[in-house]
Amino acid sequence: MANAADEDPKRSHAIAPAAAKPGLTGVGTALAPPIFAPLLSRLFNWSRSGIGPRLLVAVLLFSSAVTLMLTALQLYLDYDREVGLIETRLDEIGRSTTGSLGESLWNLDQNQLRLQLDGILRLPDIRAAEVREIADRPNPIRLAVGESSPRSVVTRDYPLTYSVQGTAREIGVLHVEATLTDVYQHLFNRALVILVSQAAKTFLVSLFIIYMFHLLVTRHLVTIAEFVSKYSLARPPPPLRLERRPPHHADELDKVVGAFNAMCANLERAYGELREANERLERDLTIRRRAEEDARASEQRFRDYAETASDWFWETGPDHRFTYISDRAGAFGMDSAALIGKRRTDAAFGRDAEPEKWRAHMATLDRHEPFRKFEYRGRDAAGRMHHFSVNGQPIFAADGRFMGYRGSATDLTAQHETEERLRQAQKMDAIGQLTGGVAHDFNNVLTVITGTIEIIQEGLADKPEFAAIAQLIDDAAARGAEITSQLLTFARRQPLEPREIDVNALVVETAKLLKPILGEHIEIETKLADDAWSAMADPSQLSSAIVNLAVNARDAMPGGGKLLLETANRELDDTSGDGEVVRGAFVMVAVSDTGHGIPADIRARVFEPFFTTKGVGRGTGLGLSMVYGFAKQTGGTVAIESEEGVGTVMRVFLPRSKGEAPARATPVQPLVRARGQETILVVEDDPLVQGYVIAQLGSLGYRTLVAGDGASALALVDQGAKFDLLFTDIIMPGGMNGRELADAVRLRRPGLRVLFTSGYTDNAIVHEGHLDPGVALLRKPYRKSELSEKIREVLAGKPPA
Repeated sequence: MANAADEDPKRSHAIAPAAAKPGLTGVGTALAPPIFAPLLSRLFNWSRSGIGPRLLVAVLLFSSAVTLMLTALQLYLDYDREVGLIETRLDEIGRSTTGSLGESLWNLDQNQLRLQLDGILRLPDIRAAEVREIADRPNPIRLAVGESSPRSVVTRDYPLTYSVQGTAREIGVLHVEATLTDVYQHLFNRALVILVSQAAKTFLVSLFIIYMFHLLVTRHLVTIAEFVSKYSLARPPPPLRLERRPPHHADELDKVVGAFNAMCANLERAYGELREANERLERDLTIRRRAEEDARASEQRFRDYAETASDWFWETGPDHRFTYISDRAGAFGMDSAALIGKRRTDAAFGRDAEPEKWRAHMATLDRHEPFRKFEYRGRDAAGRMHHFSVNGQPIFAADGRFMGYRGSATDLTAQHETEERLRQAQKMDAIGQLTGGVAHDFNNVLTVITGTIEIIQEGLADKPEFAAIAQLIDDAAARGAEITSQLLTFARRQPLEPREIDVNALVVETAKLLKPILGEHIEIETKLADDAWSAMADPSQLSSAIVNLAVNARDAMPGGGKLLLETANRELDDTSGDGEVVRGAFVMVAVSDTGHGIPADIRARVFEPFFTTKGVGRGTGLGLSMVYGFAKQTGGTVAIESEEGVGTVMRVFLPRSKGEAPARATPVQPLVRARGQETILVVEDDPLVQGYVIAQLGSLGYRTLVAGDGASALALVDQGAKFDLLFTDIIMPGGMNGRELADAVRLRRPGLRVLFTSGYTDNAIVHEGHLDPGVALLRKPYRKSELSEKIREVLAGKPPA
């Protein structure tokens, strides 16, 4: 911003003469004393003459101060907002026009430049725009439109570049000026309107306050003062009366008047009522004793309530039947009237399941002892289950007789539900860590099996009967790799490659694949939101999740049915089923079926790995757990809605992408076994995998150096070993993981190429489910072609896929 706060010199010049007004000089000085002095004196004396004028002055001063502060704050916010809009518009000009202006300037197309500058000038608040060419030649181009001014403007200069042979060159400057004149005029008009309206309102309200104060208070105070000053015991006047309409309820003035009249009446009756004094005194003492007893009983009752204060109160008689339950119990679904006359045991649920606890509680009641935090389950008026905690205090009469109990009750249902969600989340996390560890070791074994079977297949090419057996082993290894991938996805340890995707397009493509998978007896429908946002997710994982949900839906409809794929935009601000708080903008992908539904007693376990209701050999139980892990690792959640005999709806919520257009997937190129002659340092702690990698790299033409842990690898580096690539596992013993090893080696040899491999990445190179920028990873298990292609890719300096 340039000169945004400068004042207009013409405006300053026009206002300056008004500064002479405060000083009464010349004719003003001669007229001021005879005209204003008496008026000011009367106003000052009037303001000190009573409560009403002082109240009026205080209200005016306070209202004026508040009005000025609020007006200043509003003007500042309006100014900041207007200037922010102008700056945003200038930033948009810089982003959207510099490319085309640079191209026109490079082509020396002044007509096009002028058209573009005229387009910029037509934008709101833009005063002037200019393009200046930076060139070592006579008469460089300089085009300007609009009227430039050094006052009350915001200016921006944007460099104009043009790419020549892949190199960007700065060839000119775009200068844009935006005026703040309209902003200042708007602020001035708004301030004038606010001040005038607030001044009028303050003045009228103040007059109304002073009038009402006089009408309701001051005139009656004067009447009371005159009555008191003229009162005489020798000749008592009539009772005091105020000239006003009687209010519905006695107010402070009525109490004062009543007090004066009562005092006068007592004085007048004092001489004639001495004979009745003793009787009245005795009667008053009796009433006082009764009131004191009631007060003590009330005090004891509310002391008991205060000591056991909770959601609602209750009382029981000597037989432990409820005689009172406070109305607040209705807020928790309880029917107070229906509980009167019943015992606590009558309202409890599942009492037979905890007989010892109830026997101990009843023994406490029979001993007339206090109890605290006795918990039990019960149902409300609608039949919903609740968890209650009750406290009780025994009540005894003055002669020691047991009268019953008083106490309070607390509804712990929400707390129990929260604890249950927390236990479920902890269980799922523990299962995730276990499955992640198992997948790590299993992937090492699968890496050796997968690579070895390739070698065997090459050697058995002329023996079909053995080649078929080798193919079966290869298929089994691929199936094992798929299972470990699902385990890692559930454990949220699968490295994702998220990007902006068009969810509708992906659902449509996936639906085409489902028809042969689900069969002809399943009708597939789609209901896609026209305005569906782009989502930030791994498209292959999302497609697999939809297929898994569809396959589960198919199994729930053995006799056929309808499968509905649906998308929608959702704003969430709630707690998910596992207790995590989910807030923000999400794209929902829902898979609905018309199957038999999920029973309520197993609904909370459907995301556990290996849990399945299908028969033996009809699934691994990893489908839904993979969907769960994928959604959580992506930053979303999964929700289940199911009713037995009606069907199930599985909703996957994916975080909305912040971009505007989804990225397009590039076609996958077939892998080839690229060879090389470089030297590779292999760091692998598993002997089987280490031997396999060395053999495969040797068959591809590479020379290898080998280390079993990070310390051994660093020792080779410090000894001066020469190599072109560090190929290291991530999870290794010895206190140093692969990422730490790579960082240490790069400190010694900057720029060294590094390729990571692992069957379980943990948090070394993956954060929030995404690979760290610039990290190359080869996931276990891998084949020889994948190994060769990845090594050539890293050695060639290509960015990670």
